[in-house]
Amino acid sequence: MPESAPSDSIDIGDRLRTARTLRRLSQRELARRAGVTNGMISQIEQNHSSPSISSLKRILDAVPMSMAEFFADDFTEQNAVFFRKEDLREINPANLLSKTDADAKPFSFRQVGDARNHTLQMLHERYAPGADTGPEMYSHNSEEAGIVIEGTIEVTVGDRTETLHPGDAYLFDSRIPHRFRNTGDCVCVIVSACSPPSF
Repeated sequence: MPESAPSDSIDIGDRLRTARTLRRLSQRELARRAGVTNGMISQIEQNHSSPSISSLKRILDAVPMSMAEFFADDFTEQNAVFFRKEDLREINPANLLSKTDADAKPFSFRQVGDARNHTLQMLHERYAPGADTGPEMYSHNSEEAGIVIEGTIEVTVGDRTETLHPGDAYLFDSRIPHRFRNTGDCVCVIVSACSPPSF
């Protein structure tokens, strides 16, 4: 089961509503720009729906805003150098909307520090068996690399798909549409980074 932040740590609906209204976008206009339904925007803003990573990325790209900016803490790091595991910030919207640990979704993306203050974004990723970043591939403006620590993960980048095992790694241009899927029967753990931060 992925570790997750308490559900009251971030109000995703309120954050999306604030980002949208600050840019003077109606729900309808944001939906049009993102290529999603107006109902999806409304459901997310009311915290009645948890978007897939690919859907949320499309919506934030239409704002425009990165996942790192969207999930950033309101405080600055004060030049932090070291982070304990409890300091890592969960940026999976499904986990943040969970009411209990039993409701936790099958993957977790925990970010080191506040990516707004750095040129590198680093994540501790955890995928339960069957976890999938979504049927739609997503992209963002950076380069991305990672190494599998345990388990296996199927990674698709453009028209190429490989299953990676512990010790295997990847490095690619994140502007190429990509997707991660745990097709194995045990948890997969990856440590990844992208530069500049854009996820």
